[in-house]
Amino acid sequence: MQTKKATRPRVLLWIGLAGLAVFLIFAASVAANPTSPFTQDIDDAWRRLIGASSVEQAEGPFPMFFQHFGQIPGAVLTLILIPAWLFIIRRWRSAVFFLTAELVGNFGVSQLTKNLVDRPRPADDIAAGLFGPLFQVDHGSLPSGHAVSAGILLVAVAAILPASKRFGWWIVGTVLVLGMIWQRTFINAHWFSDAIIGVVGGASATLLLWWAFSTLLQKDYGKPLFGGARKSVEAS
Repeated sequence: MQTKKATRPRVLLWIGLAGLAVFLIFAASVAANPTSPFTQDIDDAWRRLIGASSVEQAEGPFPMFFQHFGQIPGAVLTLILIPAWLFIIRRWRSAVFFLTAELVGNFGVSQLTKNLVDRPRPADDIAAGLFGPLFQVDHGSLPSGHAVSAGILLVAVAAILPASKRFGWWIVGTVLVLGMIWQRTFINAHWFSDAIIGVVGGASATLLLWWAFSTLLQKDYGKPLFGGARKSVEAS
């Protein structure tokens, strides 16, 4: 019986390219007028609707979960713990893919674009009772690095799961993405469009990497994600 030859799903390529094109076009349009892009009216309206007016409002457990998720705790999880676990259970192809997605997305999509576009962060709006970012932030508002990370995680975790296991993750991952969009705009760290396009950029870049790695990832799908480490040791 012949083994079915692994192929790269073209849908991943086309959706990834389309999403990346949207990301690049949007970033270029904002770079042309970073202080008042075409989305500014929507961004202002969204900020007036949900923006927090004090640090105390932003320090609840729900917003702080997303705050930490995009900082050191989230980096430890995505850059160390998940890849290390994948190596331990001998899914090294998945580990290399996951690390590549995180590095390409966070540096190539997020940090590079931030410095090229140079969009200002939300500033004080005394009339609306709003202030600038309520927590320390780095340079550049577009895209939201936290949102890019959420987009990467959404697609990268789906990529390392067999197709039969993805439905539940799509639901959980979507909730995480929506929560991240809300939190980044709630604390006045980003404009609404910064967060939306951040998710698009992170997810699109990861879709392209999923397509590139797909034939390798398919070789890992038969290996269990949990409990596989002990079985592998016993078998060796």
